[in-house]
Amino acid sequence: MHKGFTISEVVEGIKSGKLSCYELVSEYLKKIKEDKNSEYPINAFITVNEDEAIKSAKRIDENRSSLSGKLLGVPIAVKDNINVEGLPTTCGSRILEKFISVEDATVIEKLKKQGGIVIGKTNMDEFAMGSSNETSYYGVVRNPYDRSRVPGGSSGGSAASVAGDFCVASLGSDTGGSIRQPSAFCGVVGLKPTYGFVSRYGLVAFGSSLDQIGPITKNVKDASILLEIISGYDPKDSTSVKFNITDLSERLEEKIDLSNIVVGLPEEYFTDNIQKDILESINTVIKILESKGVKVKNISLPMTKYAIPTYYIVAPAEASSNLSRFDGIRYGLREEAKSLKEVYYNTKTVGFGKEVKRRIMLGNYVLSAGYYDAYYLKALKVRTLIKNDFKKAFSEVDFIITPTTPTTAFKIGEKVSNPIEMYLSDIFTVTVNLVGTCAISIPVGKDRNNLPIGMQIIGKPFEDLELLKFAHCIESLIS
Repeated sequence: MHKGFTISEVVEGIKSGKLSCYELVSEYLKKIKEDKNSEYPINAFITVNEDEAIKSAKRIDENRSSLSGKLLGVPIAVKDNINVEGLPTTCGSRILEKFISVEDATVIEKLKKQGGIVIGKTNMDEFAMGSSNETSYYGVVRNPYDRSRVPGGSSGGSAASVAGDFCVASLGSDTGGSIRQPSAFCGVVGLKPTYGFVSRYGLVAFGSSLDQIGPITKNVKDASILLEIISGYDPKDSTSVKFNITDLSERLEEKIDLSNIVVGLPEEYFTDNIQKDILESINTVIKILESKGVKVKNISLPMTKYAIPTYYIVAPAEASSNLSRFDGIRYGLREEAKSLKEVYYNTKTVGFGKEVKRRIMLGNYVLSAGYYDAYYLKALKVRTLIKNDFKKAFSEVDFIITPTTPTTAFKIGEKVSNPIEMYLSDIFTVTVNLVGTCAISIPVGKDRNNLPIGMQIIGKPFEDLELLKFAHCIESLIS
């Protein structure tokens, strides 16, 4: 599905003069426009940055001999909860419908510095709350492999834009699997970096202790190139860590001694509830790894059964606090009212969608005086126990392999009426955000309906390079 140029191919083509940046950008813009006018549009974009993208492309073509950059001329889509100066940042919500960003997020500054072109802002579940991209005020996003199915969420637009070849790569954000889950559904590579490895400055917060910006790409090498560019300490972000890896994409090719690698398979992630095709595809990969000398060990992460309830206490609690700023006073939508209290009430009633309201109410409930100790404080303690599970596991293994999702992409409307069933779509991904470590989803096959299957590889905290090297190795073995 996602045929087209990789980052390296675009940069090399533009630098050598074999590729016109203007023609490349124009072709992507044409595809986006044709999709928008189709009967069942993928609807990956909320805002298309047409004028600025064309202007940047022409400038690059005219000055290619004097320009440099690891993303020179590469069209990149950006999830619409990441600020890009001069463009709307709607977060897929009516409440921010007319908000225009006044500055670039740190990751966008870094992309532009390396010659990247922001081709548009991608559709998403409202305020990143969803697993299917059905909660956006700007309409449902469709899966490029089957337009009757969801692309996953909340970074569904970012994943669909890469899978549908509307751009070379994209940025998403991952709070409980929102990069990895849609990447699995759309058959692309999605990386959730270690918490603090990439600056969150300019990212509209959902769950501040969980959110992380990361790349969605056509292969692991492109993910490493993007991570190298967007990672690094940022004094503007208090959660940013002083840890940096230079030449990350070059080091990706370093030889790995597979006989020294131990992979853990947690029994809690391989159950009868998982779609049979997914288990078969992952088992095939495991057998290939074993044939190359990788040691495979069955492990247990017993606290996993508490991951979803823990996540859906911690995340809504943080969301209710973060979303209190959208009150109709400083920016965004403001409904008419006779008093300040009415401004708040009317604006939030009209501005927020059903799922966002549900999570705000849940968050306020678990933080209220009578329930803080019973729910929120207890969830924080369980979060520590989940971290301890992973710490123990990583003392025995180098990587953990799991399915990314329990099923392949489901039908649009299939789960939207059952929030609990929808929340369980993230059952294999939320633990990584609670722990704060790194993980990647890579495509490992198709199911009987020709829908992509994703496999998740979890690495140790701040060993993002080792994770990428191992994922790159697997990618080369199964391609």
